[in-house]
Amino acid sequence: MSNQKTNIIIVSPSGAIDPTYIDGAQKVLTQWGYNVSVSPNAMGKFGRFSATDKKRIADLQQAVNDSTIDIILCARGGYGLSRIIDKIDFSPLIGTDRLIVGFSDITAIHNALGNLGIKSLHAPMAKHIATECDSPAVWELRKCLEGETIHYTFENIELNRKGKVTGKLIGGNLSMIYALRGTNFDLNYDGAILFIEDVGERLYHIDRMMQNLRLGGVFNKIKGLIVGQFTLCDVDDSFPDGAYGIIANAVKGCKFPVAFNFSSGHIDNNNMPLMLGANYTLNVPELPNKVTLDQIAD
Repeated sequence: MSNQKTNIIIVSPSGAIDPTYIDGAQKVLTQWGYNVSVSPNAMGKFGRFSATDKKRIADLQQAVNDSTIDIILCARGGYGLSRIIDKIDFSPLIGTDRLIVGFSDITAIHNALGNLGIKSLHAPMAKHIATECDSPAVWELRKCLEGETIHYTFENIELNRKGKVTGKLIGGNLSMIYALRGTNFDLNYDGAILFIEDVGERLYHIDRMMQNLRLGGVFNKIKGLIVGQFTLCDVDDSFPDGAYGIIANAVKGCKFPVAFNFSSGHIDNNNMPLMLGANYTLNVPELPNKVTLDQIAD
């Protein structure tokens, strides 16, 4: 995707955001050579949301319907998409290389698109682009927007489980994945590599969500698991091994490879992008060799 011909629109389909972050992101993206516009209600505030449900639906649907828009950048996550995700028609994106970008609450969009066979980018949003434009994650985002495939090498740790698999990458924020279980926006886990991350969750909540996946048979379907950052999930006496210990226990006895501590999620500077819906090879070798995650070009 050539940035000289690329049109980006910034939308706020979930929470309200400080407008200065949108201004900053627009400035950075324009410096990169993109044509950047902002949806009518992106800088608004309606309680915790950027706008009413009706206005947020209208902004997102208008962006999806506009075939001249190449990239829809979500300004922030927060909360709000569960209220409107079933009101959006994403079919205009089918068969195109148009891209929706975001993470956290935007996982609801990733789920919806994935079920339609549409790729989407789990990646930094407006605040990060505005304030961390020289960070590794934002530079990797730029490469993704320019059409480069993703290749990561990261540290292997004792908690990992070795193995090499190839499959479609799905997932995102664990709380959103859990919230959409049993709905039309639940994921298709068959033969997939699942990625999860979260922020600010009580440890027993994380255990509850992981047990839901276990009891629902998800771990009998996936080929591999990538565990991103679980930030601000403080250790307590009831779960002394923390979030990673909870996750490791939930998948104990499963045969698929597991890679912990991947640098993606609610973290500064290193929220590395992932093209969801694309095929990847995940290789978790013997220690001390490093883990690799390689996107397979179409």
